[in-house]
Amino acid sequence: MSDAAANARTGTPPAAEELHGDPYGSGDEAAGGRIFTITGGDWDEIADSLGEAPEERIVVNMGPQHPSTHGVLRLILELEGETVTETRVGIGYLHTGIEKNLEFRNWTQGSTFVTRMDYLTPFFQEVAYCLAVEKLLDIEEQVPDRASVIRVLLMELNRISSHLVCIATGGMEMGALSAMIFGFRERELVLDIFEMITGLRMNHAYVRPGGLAQDLPPGAVDKVREFLALMPKRMKDIEALCNENAIFKGRTEGVGYLDLTGCMALGITGPILRSTGLPHDLRKSQPYCGYENYDFDVCTWNTSDAYGRYRLRMDEMRESLKIVEQCLDKLKPGPVMVEDKKIAWPAQLALGGDGMGNSLDHIRHIMGESMEALIHHFKLVTEGFHVPAGQVYVAVESAKGELGCHAVSDGGTRPYRVHFRDPSFNNLQAAAAMCEGSMVADVIVAVASIDPVMGGVDR
Repeated sequence: MSDAAANARTGTPPAAEELHGDPYGSGDEAAGGRIFTITGGDWDEIADSLGEAPEERIVVNMGPQHPSTHGVLRLILELEGETVTETRVGIGYLHTGIEKNLEFRNWTQGSTFVTRMDYLTPFFQEVAYCLAVEKLLDIEEQVPDRASVIRVLLMELNRISSHLVCIATGGMEMGALSAMIFGFRERELVLDIFEMITGLRMNHAYVRPGGLAQDLPPGAVDKVREFLALMPKRMKDIEALCNENAIFKGRTEGVGYLDLTGCMALGITGPILRSTGLPHDLRKSQPYCGYENYDFDVCTWNTSDAYGRYRLRMDEMRESLKIVEQCLDKLKPGPVMVEDKKIAWPAQLALGGDGMGNSLDHIRHIMGESMEALIHHFKLVTEGFHVPAGQVYVAVESAKGELGCHAVSDGGTRPYRVHFRDPSFNNLQAAAAMCEGSMVADVIVAVASIDPVMGGVDR
């Protein structure tokens, strides 16, 4: 046993020359003393034991703070070498209690909560929730056409921004940093439009039961038209970089494979399902917000892999641009909230010198012209409107798949229960089927092609 090892075992402090010697020196006295080399002496035994049991496997955690798990997702991987033999998904690290919180707020305030679930697709959640409330109120036919057109406009812009994040983050995780730069660059254009219309880049609460919080501000239509002219050119940058890139295709083709049978068994929807060749889209099969009046195609691909999902999302963005252009053509002057003043709050918002608030005309009316209007305003703000007892389920085609809202009312001013079928939660079930039997590096690509957002999974 060396002197240093003996000292370590007995607790004796090392000699001064051992503390201050140069560990990278030549070993002579001029270098400052003796040099000790430390090696892993049991490695031969480990290698021999593995040779006797080639089925030796290890379990590793990927996440929940891993840069390639799309947030606080935990993947428990059982590995044999670099091959994944079993995949389990651990969720719940971003639980926000949104569905329970809705039971303690009035129906209008619910929009403020649901927009925060999947923070990349806020408008889809707002629309699904408000459509459910409107169905309970039986005012679906009273929602103004202008409000429905603006809802479609925002949802399709939101579809583009969500797909851009999916492609950008997926590219970054594979090492395609230019794809990430291009994706987030284009997303900023969409978020600028959102900020101009709603005042916020995310968590908008702009869609309300009965319509919208306010109308489009001046200049919004022109800003959207500028985006429509620019975006097709910008999309070509991403396609030129990825579509026929040998490295990109090598990392994505045949990776995360899940065929139609697997999708149907697991309840998978959205781009993952359409990448198998099935043209299932709720905008066509169960139209809402007037989607039956728009001309667009349901995009499909036939490879059932990560590459097909990337190509499909690029195609869907083009179709969304077509729908947005049709929305601008359909915009006609008119109200953006139902006429029933016992429901229509807040519908008289305006931009003033001190920010957003009730319009001066509305304040003049309730404060100086109509005591009844003031009473209604006070009751709406403090208590909210009553919703007839009943339950409904409304689904919309989110960027990630079928987003459903099951709303239950007991006749009061607050929801009795609201539960969401979030596509990220359902689609994440496919992780095991996509990853088992593949390499560890392919797990990153497969999960990226699912495009889960943990806020939507955990709610």
